[in-house]
Formats: sequence, structure tokens, C-alpha cells
Amino acid sequence: MTTARPCWYVYLLECRDGTFYTGITTDPRRRLAEHNRGARGARYTRARRPVRLVYRERAPSRAAAARREHELRRLTRADKVLLARGRSRPL
Repeated sequence: MTTARPCWYVYLLECRDGTFYTGITTDPRRRLAEHNRGARGARYTRARRPVRLVYRERAPSRAAAARREHELRRLTRADKVLLARGRSRPL
């Protein structure tokens, strides 16, 4: 029996204070709810709620998602704003 591989996503949240948080997940909607509830959200977002999902992209594997997450975390704030608005600069 073959099990289906989960689809991974890289996501960017904008926090109440205007900062950004980047993460990976298999379910962006569930993860957003977790960040906003605080039960399983990241420590960084707990004090900055509510957060909103401003960007997500699909990745073929967990490893690829983690590599892309690392790339997004290194972007400047200006580039993250452009990405959130759908006008990203090439990486």
C-alpha cells in the first residue's frame, strides 16, 4: 500500500505590530488558526496576535519547504512586503 505524501507549504504571516513570521506546514489554514489561538502557535506570534496570512507557496517536499523558508527569512522587510502584495522581486 502506498501512502500519499503530504503537500508542504511555506507561509508568511503579518503580525499586529507589522512584523513578519515565516514558517512551513502541511495545512496553512489550520496553522493560521493555531497561531491566532496561541495553543500551538509560535512563541514569536503569541504576543503579536492577531496574525494574518499574507503569502503562501507550495513546496514538493518538507526539505524543499525548509530551504525556501530559510530564503524567505533572509529577505529584507521591503522584499517581504512586495511578496505579500504579490509583486516579488526575483530571488
